[in-house]
Amino acid sequence: MTRTSSSPRPLPTAPRGSAINTWLIVLLLGLVGVLVYRQVFRLSPLFSPGAESRTVTPRGDFAEDEKTTIELFEKVSPSVVHITTEAIHRNIFTSDIRRTPAGTGSGFVWDNAGHIVTNLHVIEDAQAATVTLADNTSYPARLVGFDPLTDLAVLKIEADAARLLPIQIGSSDDLRVGQKVFAIGSPYEFDHTLTTGIISGLNRKIGTDRTQLYGAIQTDAAINPGNSGGPLLDSAGRLIGVNTAIVSESGGSHGIGFAVPVDLVNVAVPDLVRDGEISRPWMGVALRNNPRVYNSDGQVVALPGVMVVQVAPGGPADQAGLVSLEWRSDGQFQADLIVAIAGQKVNSLGELVHVLSQHRPGDQVTFTVLRGQLEHDFQMTLTEMPQTSSK
Repeated sequence: MTRTSSSPRPLPTAPRGSAINTWLIVLLLGLVGVLVYRQVFRLSPLFSPGAESRTVTPRGDFAEDEKTTIELFEKVSPSVVHITTEAIHRNIFTSDIRRTPAGTGSGFVWDNAGHIVTNLHVIEDAQAATVTLADNTSYPARLVGFDPLTDLAVLKIEADAARLLPIQIGSSDDLRVGQKVFAIGSPYEFDHTLTTGIISGLNRKIGTDRTQLYGAIQTDAAINPGNSGGPLLDSAGRLIGVNTAIVSESGGSHGIGFAVPVDLVNVAVPDLVRDGEISRPWMGVALRNNPRVYNSDGQVVALPGVMVVQVAPGGPADQAGLVSLEWRSDGQFQADLIVAIAGQKVNSLGELVHVLSQHRPGDQVTFTVLRGQLEHDFQMTLTEMPQTSSK
């Protein structure tokens, strides 16, 4: 019997010379392919020793709207400043003082005396602030005054008047939704950055960390961290607002920014420069917000304006002719409802405070009051809040 082996039989191997010949053939075919490709497609060299710059095409003049924007920036940017703040830490064991950056913001030159206007929230957490002008000169700043209700603050620097270019003041009571606006500031510490947009809304109510701000200007001009305290401008380069807040989930601009209207700024800043605080007028009344009553069908309806609940004897409202809330024997009441001040409608206590904040003690102001079914105008001379005894 013939026995078969279980070991696998070795495969035959190709001669070594045969493999070398195969690679030589592949290489020759590759070289032939390259020669054919270059001949057919005329492949140019990879580098061109004679390469030169292209001839510049003349641009021509700027478009009219570009000219306007450029001129506006060049005109106003010297009035805009960059503000950096520091926190000061003292080591209780060694008494060594260490300064650390606290934040940055924007502001603008108010007058030749060196007063700088910004937002309160730009400087409120700092113990020191430095103002850098458009010519890159920097000055230590002192706090002159601030007002939490308007989120405004005034700093002062000791700079040569020739370096200071006060910003031009506009008005905010004649603004229109859709008109162009411009913002100059220092977003993310990039100082003197210009952004443009339009007015998206007027008389907005916004909540900040410290107050409710009424009458704010809404804009879609890009406003980012660092823009706070900088100017919002109209197309004439006039100040119409102070950029103060944005609506954003990420902390960056989403096209919804707000500015304190310049009419309020132009009343508040002189008080801060003169006294360090704002002297607000007194009417001598107690007011109630959004009064509601039942109509003849038993439905609840909101009355217009703000209800006068109590009039202080001898106060401005009393002298003007306003009366306190009075309940009648039939269970109904008679009350004066303030519906407008100096021609500006008021529908809430917040709006009334906003409009009143544009006036100062000594101003004579027209109050439009709904009494019964008829409107009456009363001339009221505002006064300062009377001093109360500390005893």
